[in-house]
Amino acid sequence: MESEDGTGSRHAPVVLKEMWDVHSEKQLQYTADGKPIRLDVYTRDHKAVYDAEMQNLNHRRLEDLELPKRSRFYQSMMDVDYLQKGGSYQSLPEGKVLIICTFDPFGEGKAKYVFENRCEDKPELSLKDGTAKIFYNCTCLSGKMSEELRAFYDFIMTEAGSSALTRRIASAVSRARCNEKWRSEYMKELLLRADARAEGRAEAIRGFVQDKLEDGIDRETIICKLEKVYSMTREEAERYLL
Repeated sequence: MESEDGTGSRHAPVVLKEMWDVHSEKQLQYTADGKPIRLDVYTRDHKAVYDAEMQNLNHRRLEDLELPKRSRFYQSMMDVDYLQKGGSYQSLPEGKVLIICTFDPFGEGKAKYVFENRCEDKPELSLKDGTAKIFYNCTCLSGKMSEELRAFYDFIMTEAGSSALTRRIASAVSRARCNEKWRSEYMKELLLRADARAEGRAEAIRGFVQDKLEDGIDRETIICKLEKVYSMTREEAERYLL
């Protein structure tokens, strides 16, 4: 997956090429009584190690997910895993934490958010520690991004495979459905994804209503617009104005 969005960002693109040591649901625990964590997909290429996580809201508040600190924790655990296998600080590979969200994790409307360590007083001065935390906003289907990334987002939200990559993913999902354990996990994820789409629609409608109210539009006109724009019954539209 390419993280560059074609906007001329100073961040180098993260391109996953030939991967090895691929693990799904990889569990890391470093003390007998310590808290284990499970990484959704843990893999590496010739240059970096990657942790890719899928995140839904699941009816929780965004702040309850604690995504920034969780990404920090995931990064640290990947480093510890490498060092405990006999690696040195000097040989630490680059570490990328990729969090794929079915919602906008920072509410800024960007296709993705890339964070790395830079000097506060001189942003062009990078710490060059090789780490990056990248949050993908799959609800953003407009704006500047590569066609491959746009197709990937569309697949996450709708399961429509319109590119070579998403067709390969769709094929893998189809094979996974034949596995009883994977099928159970898939159905759970499908329900969560449906919930995420419903939550996104409800949030958009609430924003629509709030904008109209702030513009001084009367209640009856707003109800009529909701019925027309969102194909609602009058009863459904009225609930948004309670």
